[in-house]
Amino acid sequence: MKVDVLLGLQWGDEGKGKVVDVLTPRYDVVARFQGGPNAGHTLEFEGKKYVLRSIPSGIFQHGQINIIGNGVVLDPVLFRQEAEELERSGVDLRSILRISKKAHLITPTHRLLDAANEKAKGGKKIGTTGKGIGPTYTDKISRNGLRLGDTFVNFPEKYGPLRQLHLDRLATLGATPEPELLADLEKTWMDAIEYIKTYEIVDSEHLVNNLLREGKSILCEGAQGTLLDIDFGSYPFVTSSNTITSGACSGLGVAPNKIGDVFGIFKAYCTRVGSGPFPTELFDETGKTIRDLGHEYGAVTGRERRCGWIDLVALRYAIMINGVTQLIMMKSDVLDGFDEIKACVAYKVDGKETTDFPYSIEENVEPIYVTLPGWKTDMTKMQSEDEFPAEFKAYVDFLEKELETPIAVVSIGPDRSQTIVRAKAKLK
Repeated sequence: MKVDVLLGLQWGDEGKGKVVDVLTPRYDVVARFQGGPNAGHTLEFEGKKYVLRSIPSGIFQHGQINIIGNGVVLDPVLFRQEAEELERSGVDLRSILRISKKAHLITPTHRLLDAANEKAKGGKKIGTTGKGIGPTYTDKISRNGLRLGDTFVNFPEKYGPLRQLHLDRLATLGATPEPELLADLEKTWMDAIEYIKTYEIVDSEHLVNNLLREGKSILCEGAQGTLLDIDFGSYPFVTSSNTITSGACSGLGVAPNKIGDVFGIFKAYCTRVGSGPFPTELFDETGKTIRDLGHEYGAVTGRERRCGWIDLVALRYAIMINGVTQLIMMKSDVLDGFDEIKACVAYKVDGKETTDFPYSIEENVEPIYVTLPGWKTDMTKMQSEDEFPAEFKAYVDFLEKELETPIAVVSIGPDRSQTIVRAKAKLK
């Protein structure tokens, strides 16, 4: 058996949570492989809305095993809040969730460092969510981090040096916390660690590979998006992990030859939250309309998302980097009322036209658009692709030709039921 990978192709917020939920019945296992609680995956069904931050999006279906992999950074306090809320809603989380011993822990001082570092950048802020993600991955790479498995043996001896390292850094930034505040944060954090220990903590790389040997089907769930990848995204305005297909290998212990289908998710337009370059961003009434119709506000932070037309230069790049085999288009319905739809097919960089995604998109990048007719039809209640208006079918055909990859699934609304699996889809 091979694992399938599902990930975002833009700057995150593509709707991965909904698609994982829709696809979960086709799999035995759903495994999250990177990122932290800065990622909010929103799911809507049966009149209810859920926002998941660290827990995989496959928990609401038919008892599939869900795994938080070693590539994830975990905040015990936020995990506890999320888990207890799910348990109150009737999810038997302990029976289906497994957590990797090798997942790194976000400490209270990681969050304080995140805020202090952003403040120190002044006008050059990255636009982080302040959840301590960057400092945690920094400690992981510098070999100072704490993993969940460390909490079982001599934990105070391991925690103390890291705590002091952080306090020394905070002092140099003029952000030393009040002792009472830090004590309160640490007590809540330690209590949350004891709560996590009531779940099944596992050697997830062995679990995943044993499940594959048993013939179990696994869907790997990514967070954020390709253009936020630490290596291939719009650096330095990126996240701190590998959000691409290779991240599933390092974040779960899966060999590259075990990768099967790669599902790439994108919106019918484009959004970005926080700082950083965005070539197709719209600063006019059209951008505001897309934001309002698409309810483009962060699921975790509530931050307003910047909106623009679809960027096919960036999408082609993301498809190439990830080895995408099938595409999934989200929020098609947001464009239902537009007379015309634009798509960026090339860039003009320093006066020269290119279809290659450049080293930097911060300056001197001008999008080159083609204009297509809108479909002016409410698609939210359609049940099959046969009902799609001709103009929308033409838009889909245009995208497939430009991207050289089939669009297998089209989302026409936020609910689980508003998902059209096309005839050409090759799903399990």
